[in-house]
Amino acid sequence: MLVLLGVLVVVIGFATRRNPLLVVGVAGIATGLLGGLSPQKVLAAFGTGFASSRAVTIFAITLPVIGLLERYGLQEQARRLITRFAGLTTGRFLALYLLLRQITAALGLVSVFGHAQTVRPLAAPMAEGAAERRHGPLPDAAREKVRSFAASADNVGLFFGEDVFLAVGSILLITGFVNTTYHTHLEPLQLALWAIPTALCALAIHGWRLLRLDRALAGGDAGTGAREVLDRKAAK
Repeated sequence: MLVLLGVLVVVIGFATRRNPLLVVGVAGIATGLLGGLSPQKVLAAFGTGFASSRAVTIFAITLPVIGLLERYGLQEQARRLITRFAGLTTGRFLALYLLLRQITAALGLVSVFGHAQTVRPLAAPMAEGAAERRHGPLPDAAREKVRSFAASADNVGLFFGEDVFLAVGSILLITGFVNTTYHTHLEPLQLALWAIPTALCALAIHGWRLLRLDRALAGGDAGTGAREVLDRKAAK
């Protein structure tokens, strides 16, 4: 039972909003020591885990690169690019991004897009630029709403698109568990095919919500309409 104190460390650490990496590290060390492992074996376990999942540390390369690109005007160029497409509204752009995200995820290319490498430096600024072109300067509430919809387009596209791919971890986990527990012969292709209707429904429902964003921005439902704010200032 003492080994479970590591879980308590995680709960307390997250509840007090400590650094997640520090909390998980301390919890792992505490669990290992309480489980009877020597400090050398605990360190060896950390090293083995790090060596077997080196791809997790790719952020150490991508974050500085994205930071440099943003410092030298990546977001400004993204906003400037979107202004060249007169018919591309915020909702239409995000719906297109949702479609591309879902298609690439269905093909197993889950790392092509993403929050760090695409949404924050490109998709969100382009969506904001499309909104500013039509409605003028955005109030803070509307700007945050556009950013949240940009993030949701990535989340929904990835979550429902990756299940269509045969070799995704969730599909293999389900088939392995079902075949082992219930002694059946469930193929990954069967699950992937049944995931297609769900993915299409998610695309239609969230795509409709994204297209409604244009009406919300124009009518002032996203906080306060940008044009309405400007008209009030002009009236004063």
